[in-house]
Amino acid sequence: MPKNKPKMLVTGASGFIGEEVSRHLSELGYNPRLMIRRPLRDLRIRHFDAEFIQADLTDFKSLAQAVKGVDSILHLGARATFESYDTLRPVILDGSLALMEAAAEANVRTFVYSSSLLVYGDLPGDVDITTPARPVLDYGRIKLETENRLAQAASSAGITFGALRLPHVYGAMDLYFQQLKNGLLILPGLGRNTFTHLHVADTTRILIACAEQGYEGISPVGDELPATWAEFLGVVKLHLPKARVLALPQWMALATTAAIAPFRRYRPHPGLETPGAVRSYNCNIAVKPGLVWKDLGLSLLFPTIHEGVPAVLKEYGALG
Repeated sequence: MPKNKPKMLVTGASGFIGEEVSRHLSELGYNPRLMIRRPLRDLRIRHFDAEFIQADLTDFKSLAQAVKGVDSILHLGARATFESYDTLRPVILDGSLALMEAAAEANVRTFVYSSSLLVYGDLPGDVDITTPARPVLDYGRIKLETENRLAQAASSAGITFGALRLPHVYGAMDLYFQQLKNGLLILPGLGRNTFTHLHVADTTRILIACAEQGYEGISPVGDELPATWAEFLGVVKLHLPKARVLALPQWMALATTAAIAPFRRYRPHPGLETPGAVRSYNCNIAVKPGLVWKDLGLSLLFPTIHEGVPAVLKEYGALG
């Protein structure tokens, strides 16, 4: 590893965003340390030029080993589902605080946290760093609490802390395009609400730049043109006319997810078929363009969905 490259730890390294961050760091010569929980399920990243360590956010001893000798942490690991506060807390809040505690003991210099736009509720105008966070879902509440608790702990430990409130991040391996590949994308709303989107390649670049440059602060982030879900899917269908999409009315999606909620505990893995997921999809959250990007001196590879979605479909040639 080149001497001028800091040692970076990536949690959630095999997740949708984490895999892209891990690949990019590997290609840039960082030889990152990638934290994984289930080696047999993380084979997709095993060929990366990286160091691998098995650890769990609920196991402090494993975290102490994971952060040993690390300069920066890109904390992407979480339970990415819209469940109850009590269900989410052990990993998202308690696990993140345990990671920060281990980081402080290991003299880590920089900690970057991937948060969510769902710390906001349904809003009529653009969101910026002055917009009060008023989450309406447990997922947003626990993300907001985690941000605040991490910022406090980092300040006490002298660690530079930055948190990005990420929008809908899209790419070839995300939930929507995977469903399209499987033949039918079912959406829990008519898509008339505006939301902010961001291509996974740009998400990766801004997260890494925050670690490289020691970005400090908490901010929403997105591309240059918030768009409704209907507009997003319109771009998809323009380039993929055969795409099959079923948009359910919100009331129907809420009724369906509420009906299956009692049976979700029998599923081996958590899913997104919850009333919270329906409500989040139907929120209006538009981020003011340029936030954080200008601070870091970066420009977007895919400024809007009109450039980003065709790039995804080209990458995902099998969809055609």
